[in-house]
Amino acid sequence: MLDCSHSMILYGEHRFTPAKQVALAIGHLIRTQYPGDSLKIVLFHDTAEELPLAKLATTQVGPYHTNTAEGLRLARRILQAQRKDMKQIVMVTDGKPTACFIKGESISSRLEHGLVRADGGTSAASKRRTGAGRDARAPQAQMPALPDRRLYKNSMGGDPWVMEATFREVQACRKAGIMINTFMLASDYYLVEFVKQMTAMTNGKAYFANPANLSQFVLIDFLKRRKSRVK
Repeated sequence: MLDCSHSMILYGEHRFTPAKQVALAIGHLIRTQYPGDSLKIVLFHDTAEELPLAKLATTQVGPYHTNTAEGLRLARRILQAQRKDMKQIVMVTDGKPTACFIKGESISSRLEHGLVRADGGTSAASKRRTGAGRDARAPQAQMPALPDRRLYKNSMGGDPWVMEATFREVQACRKAGIMINTFMLASDYYLVEFVKQMTAMTNGKAYFANPANLSQFVLIDFLKRRKSRVK
């Protein structure tokens, strides 16, 4: 799972290129050393999409939020279709979850209470209550949402709707026996707290990494797990 939200190129540091290089390196390692294994690439941003490895090199970051829940949902469905002994998600991200899909009736309920404008933005009443704004631009998703779902965004972090949707997918991964290992490219408070909880729920691991050592971290972790499985 590769985060391609806008923050991956902010603050003068291009984090997405090292993330792509890691995926390409693992893909090469699997093809040459472990042909029985498989690697699937999931990009997550406003929504999520499976991407052929051959197209990864030319993929760019866009003006997106971070819909971690949708990324986990798609990754879980892909893994559940695989007949493999070891199923794990390797997530590379630098940001807290800031978006999720919610059902239309939930949006209607919020409209009734004056919390969300019809265009998907936050009402003045909601801003006074929560201090949280929202990007009201139309989502630029490449995989269309289901008809009864709408994209909900809150850049502030810690939004209860976003976190509930994300942890729901984490729980689903745990029930499916899927481990989640996370490589964090930032130390944002909300990101760290989210990863701590997610790691505990799925018995996974979390690493602080930077663009310079990301490849080393991910490849070492992959090889350790691959060797322990063989023993």
